[in-house]
Amino acid sequence: MNARRVLVAYGSRHGATEGIADEIGRTLRSDGIDAVVLPADRVDDVGGYDGVVLGGALYAGHWNATARRCARRNAEQLRDRPLWLFSSGPVDSSAEQHDIPPVRGVARRMRKLGAREHITFGGALTADSTDPVTRSMVRHGKGGDFRNPERIQAWAHHIGAELGATD
Repeated sequence: MNARRVLVAYGSRHGATEGIADEIGRTLRSDGIDAVVLPADRVDDVGGYDGVVLGGALYAGHWNATARRCARRNAEQLRDRPLWLFSSGPVDSSAEQHDIPPVRGVARRMRKLGAREHITFGGALTADSTDPVTRSMVRHGKGGDFRNPERIQAWAHHIGAELGATD
């Protein structure tokens, strides 16, 4: 039996979504899945993958434009393989407290592409950011890292189990 090959692509301005994608990739690899993690703007062809996980950061209620362009560019091939979507965004603990439905644009993309599911993870505003607005917010006590590694890992294990069930 060949190992499944999964693409984990992300659209992010300041790295919070990249961190989530990296955690998903590490977890899938620990489950024996060949996971490749790439920025969404570097994805031109998803044909060589058995499944795709596509994530985008949320900004003012909109999904990252790079992730949206990746989905449009690869729409035909994405419809032919298992697809999961995720968002990173609330910079508070709300994503931990309850399921957050996808924003309207992501929900529409889910329907068009036949995505299996969507999950929203917390975002991060940290002093490591290069964005001056983010750094200012952190200085004024509005920052924090609301990504929960255990929740991300549990979702990635769920994806791995779904892929294993398709053997």
